[in-house]
Amino acid sequence: MASKVYFADLRSTPQRSFLDKLDTLMQKADLAGRMKPGGLTAIKLHFGEKGNTAYVRPVLVRRFVDAVKAAGAKPFLTDSNTLYVGTRSDSVGHLTTAVENGFAYSVVGAPLIIGDGLLGHSGAAVRVDLPECEEAYIGSEIVEAHALVSIAHFKGHELSGFGGTIKNLGMGAASRRGKLFMHSNVSPSINPKKCVACGECLRRCPVGAIKLARRAGDDPPAPAKSQKPDLRAEKDPEKCIGCGDCILVCPESAISIEWDAQIPQFLRRMTAYTKGVLAGKEEHSVFFNFITQVSPACDCYPFQDAPIVADIGVVGGIDPVAVDQASVDLVNRAAGMAGSELKHAHAPGSDKFRDLYPNVDWSIQLEYAQEIGLGSREYELIGV
Repeated sequence: MASKVYFADLRSTPQRSFLDKLDTLMQKADLAGRMKPGGLTAIKLHFGEKGNTAYVRPVLVRRFVDAVKAAGAKPFLTDSNTLYVGTRSDSVGHLTTAVENGFAYSVVGAPLIIGDGLLGHSGAAVRVDLPECEEAYIGSEIVEAHALVSIAHFKGHELSGFGGTIKNLGMGAASRRGKLFMHSNVSPSINPKKCVACGECLRRCPVGAIKLARRAGDDPPAPAKSQKPDLRAEKDPEKCIGCGDCILVCPESAISIEWDAQIPQFLRRMTAYTKGVLAGKEEHSVFFNFITQVSPACDCYPFQDAPIVADIGVVGGIDPVAVDQASVDLVNRAAGMAGSELKHAHAPGSDKFRDLYPNVDWSIQLEYAQEIGLGSREYELIGV
């Protein structure tokens, strides 16, 4: 049976603002009916890395906070700490970044609580009993909430193809232990024929697993533009946690992974974790994707590239799989933006995310989510 997904475009008039349309979208998606009166409600979102501005605007998040309050529940905004080194890898930096990005109480009307504690170690084991994992390690504060509202910025992502509701929950609500588990099979390798010893990967690695080592006599010669011809980047496999950040920051594309073997397992693990996040809240959760500023990469980077399509709108519903599938389809049906990261998929109907990341089969997360009962890829899109 097709799930209902509600859609609000960005058109507005003096008589009906975009904020009014958000109110209607929440009503259609039955946000109030999914809340528990008096219950603590986690509004899971991404506060944006410092320097990134593609995240959902705080003034729009405030509308969701007000709706949760009107339903008699107690909202708090939350995310979990990052695995990589950045401005959100501990709760002090995370909260500071969130406030600097506009998520102050005076703006959003709700407190900010980092879901997995000061250093990402505050997690709860949730049984999921799936082949990928028996238990998912989720941020304790998110597990203890009585209800959940997911607000995701829909965009491209270098490991999952796209990031929407499933990634916002499966990856975004996991504790550090959970994130390590999901990434544990993503082990990048360094091609010495391409490495120019620039050191970018060293600076990005959160655990110091990469160093510059002297080239052995039988090593391939350094590229002509190598900054340090006698050195090359070298990874310690015992230290590597598989976060994959070195892949994106390498300017020479000298770092890669075994896409066919590693990415499918990563996507299934991430999806399994989404089931853990929703455990016990299946009837008390609602999901929204903002298909605006659809950047090619994650909001975890301290920048955002030009959007790949024009702003489309917001979708919402009680089926996380249908919400993500509808978002993918809306992006792919749109015309690609000239001057963006898109290489070939500019025509309406072309697969924008496979164009960005040809080695990533983004459909795996949706197929597996449907298989484990998170929802349906079949949907009816209803305008509001």
